[in-house]
Formats: sequence, structure tokens, C-alpha cells
Amino acid sequence: MSAGDLTREAVGTVRTGPEAADRAAESPAGPPMSYVYGVGRDDGSFRRLVRTMSGVDGHGVRLVAGGGLVALTSPVPGEVFDEAALRAQLEDLARLEAIARAHHAVVDAAFAEAVVLPLRLATVYLDESRVADMLAHHRGRFTESLAWLDGHVELGVKVHADPEAMAPPAAAPRATTAGASSPGRAYLEQRRQRRRSTEDLYRAAGAVAVDVTNVAQALARATVVHRPQRGELSGRRGVNLTNHAYLVPADDAERFRAEVGAVVGSAPGVEVEVTGPWAPYSFAAPGTAEAGAEGAGGDGNQGGDGAEPR
Repeated sequence: MSAGDLTREAVGTVRTGPEAADRAAESPAGPPMSYVYGVGRDDGSFRRLVRTMSGVDGHGVRLVAGGGLVALTSPVPGEVFDEAALRAQLEDLARLEAIARAHHAVVDAAFAEAVVLPLRLATVYLDESRVADMLAHHRGRFTESLAWLDGHVELGVKVHADPEAMAPPAAAPRATTAGASSPGRAYLEQRRQRRRSTEDLYRAAGAVAVDVTNVAQALARATVVHRPQRGELSGRRGVNLTNHAYLVPADDAERFRAEVGAVVGSAPGVEVEVTGPWAPYSFAAPGTAEAGAEGAGGDGNQGGDGAEPR
């Protein structure tokens, strides 16, 4: 299972446990920095989150307004989230997962209230005034993106091929003439049959993938092609052949799921997985919050190189 898929399953308030609080307690307190989860419209939709939601390391969610927009933020200790400390945390997979779960829990809770533009994982500013400056600087781009995303959800579609799900090749018939066959020849024949069966499976899966893409794109407003997930990252047995994200009108989500899911038909060993609906992680313009910033300089964005959601 990918980090994106794993964190998208997080629901509700996520706390990362006492180890994060211990790290903060061991360091001298400094001025708080501002961790930013996403951007939405300043229309009152997110006020409930301020009263009920906690984010990274259990820090409360706050709103920073500017130019008709609002950023969902949490005040975080500078000694835990400055550039060097943040980079070290993102190299710790357990810590990265905890931050990612908290980040996406806030984004998903916000998306349940109104359209939201998710920002990149581990986007941190020096203070709230820098966040307000960011909103003002990117006001036009954010406003346009929110209008484009409004009323839509993200749905993921993956096509998997599982050779283990195929029926085993039939045993070679016994030779009627003595010496015409042998255990070695029978074994090689089974290997050839198994190879042909696997090749047939991948051809069938490729055809299903093409049909799935055609059906999905006809129902979607936009598509993002992600890299297929390999091995344990896919969370599935077999091979992930395609991994796409689609921006779909919210009212059409169930139709999308039904029509795409029906494409696989009776192809043995081929599976079509439809996930979501999610907040539009794949359709948030990459790097908008980080534009013009270098580390803690520039416009004050710490913007870590954390994993983004697939």
C-alpha cells in the first residue's frame, strides 16, 4: 500500500503519540511556525473544524484568512519543524506516516465541509503572517483552482493482474508409447503452459486497462496518471498495471464506480479496483504554495520534500 493510499484511509483526529510531544519538550520553546494543510474559501465553512479538529502532533487547527481565502493551519514548534528537523523526520518512515495521516485527516475533514485545495505534505511557514502573504500572492491561482474543483471528487482506478489467481495448467497427458515422454519433458511442458497462461493474462489485463481508461475518461473531467505501485506498496497480490486518478462530478461518483467496475467482466486473474471518493489530492496544482521560496527564506515557506498522495 502506498503512502498516499494509506493516509487517505485515515478518518477523524489523528495524534502521533507521546514521542512527538517528548521531542518538543526536550528542546527549548521557540516561536511557533505554521503548518498548512490546505486552502479554501473564506465563507465560514471551516469554522467547526477550529473547535473540533486536531492535526499534526495533536495541535489544534486554526484558520488564517486573506483575500477571500482561508488556510487551514496548525501552530507547531519551530524546533520540531524547522528545516533540519523536518528533513530528518521525513526520512523516518514511521514519523512520515504519522505526519501524513494527520495531514490528510484534516484535509478530508475540511473537504467534507466544502471544496478545499490540499497543499503538499509538510508545508510549513515561519509564521501566520507569511501564510497570509502566500494567500494574497496566489489568490488568483487558488481562486481559479477552487472554482474548477468545486462539486468534484477524486476517484482512483487501478488494474491488477494476479497470475496466482489463474487456474493451474492442465497436466500433460500420459504418453501411450513407452519412452515417448519423461518426467523432465512433462515438467518443461507444464512450464511452457504456465508461461503461455501468464502471457494471456497480461494481454487480457492490458485490454481491460484500455477499456477501463476509455470508460473512466468519458465520465471524468480530468485524469492524472500515477506510476503503478510495486510489490507490497500496492497492498494487493499480483501486479499493479495501471494507477490513475480521475476528477469526477460528485453526483456521478456512484455511476463512475459501477460502470468502471463492470468493465473487467469475466477475465480471470484481472481485477479493477476503484477507490475514493477523496479530496482532489492529485489535481492540486503542484508547487503552488512553494513558489518563490527557498527553504526558510523567500516567502518564509519551509515546504518539505514529503510524499504526495496515489
